Amino acid sequence: MEEGKKHFVLVHGAAHGAWCWYKLIPLLKSSGHKVTALDLGASGVDPNRLDEIATISDYARPLMEFMASLPEDERVVLVGHSSGGLSCALAMETFPGKIAVAVFLSAFMPDTLHSPSFVLDQFQRGIFHFHCQATCFFNFLFFSLHSDSGFLRVSHKKDMELAKALARPSSLFLHDLGKAEKFTEEGYGSVSRVYVICNEDRGMEEEFQRWMIQNYVVEEVVEIKESDHMAMLCEPIKLFDCLSKVADNYSLDW
Repeated sequence: MEEGKKHFVLVHGAAHGAWCWYKLIPLLKSSGHKVTALDLGASGVDPNRLDEIATISDYARPLMEFMASLPEDERVVLVGHSSGGLSCALAMETFPGKIAVAVFLSAFMPDTLHSPSFVLDQFQRGIFHFHCQATCFFNFLFFSLHSDSGFLRVSHKKDMELAKALARPSSLFLHDLGKAEKFTEEGYGSVSRVYVICNEDRGMEEEFQRWMIQNYVVEEVVEIKESDHMAMLCEPIKLFDCLSKVADNYSLDW
């Protein structure tokens, strides 16, 4: 790949798909970067149904297969949004040598001390006054799309309509993650991590985002002001600037 150019791998959150990055992708490509945006299992245009996706491994299989296909000497900027952070953690655990830096964009970020479900458990117990109480995420998302206090509180109304049309039922796979082995420092923990906080997020409020950072300290914290949960829709230019700087800051690790 041309010197100075990076390969960004974009991983969506629950109920969304690769479509949610449609504003960010051309910004990255116009700067000469390579971009891969994936549909996870039963998401976007993936042909599987949710009842055919039994585990987080099934759900994340498109990402894992893509990472396995990369040449051994290629390293990517892995960007996970919302519950996509958990799929990214699986990739980091298995392919740490192929990831220059992982960016958690208002995303669930597990640690290596507790079960992979730990951050989800805290989220769903409501200790930070969150709304979501069900393993199936879709009903909460759909409510949020129709609410001034939801995921797309700041985003443009056209993006809200797009999300309403394309959102699909999804799961947080709590039961499966609760039984899974802990992530390791040698795998997941060995990859540089940057957390991007969205301070107008009402789907995953800033208090909880900062709690996850305290729970498992990262190399860098970046804040996107005036962004709701979907920074790629409401603040794509700010997100582009953020990711460009992150990629440059970790270029010595490539």
